[in-house]
Amino acid sequence: MAGDADSSPTSGAGGFSSAAKGGGMTVGECQNMIQRSLRTPMVKFLKEHLEKSGCSIGSNFIKAVHCEEATAGGYVSGGGIVVCSNHLQIQDEVTQVVIHELIHAYDDCRAANLDWTNCAHHACSEIRAGHLSGDCHYKRELLRGFLKIRGHEQDCVRRRVMKSVTANPYCSETAAKDAMEAVWDVCYNDTKPFDRAP
Repeated sequence: MAGDADSSPTSGAGGFSSAAKGGGMTVGECQNMIQRSLRTPMVKFLKEHLEKSGCSIGSNFIKAVHCEEATAGGYVSGGGIVVCSNHLQIQDEVTQVVIHELIHAYDDCRAANLDWTNCAHHACSEIRAGHLSGDCHYKRELLRGFLKIRGHEQDCVRRRVMKSVTANPYCSETAAKDAMEAVWDVCYNDTKPFDRAP
């Protein structure tokens, strides 16, 4: 998810990955899990491509915080990535949030005119993050209680894009749906920096 005009992260399924159920963890525990996630191949790949695009990320770019909103994390343009410790419980969830938000950071870096208040821009980055991060892998969907196997991935991406973009104060539900439909084909098929969807 991405930051809105007042620099607070926007929440929802994409930009801010959906919050996990349960009690969560401490900021310190989450920060340790963030450090572990930085050693995973997918996170290393995304960091490398961010830097190749001219956007280096410092040691404080990804930080664990306690969040009031029911969200798992978010990306704030110019501010970095926050991971909501109190809404996550296991390493896989932390790594998934980091991957999703790094895709938003990559989009923000490579598109000089990306405007997070523009519903189509926000929807496009959410489509890409949902599709490329693994958020909608069928095993994750089964754990969420969505039992459909055939066609689940695009349904999941659409559901999570709508949740995130409608949380953007600049996008009504109708505007979010129209924006998502307008950019779907181009953004779903844009797999950069990957050769193809992982």
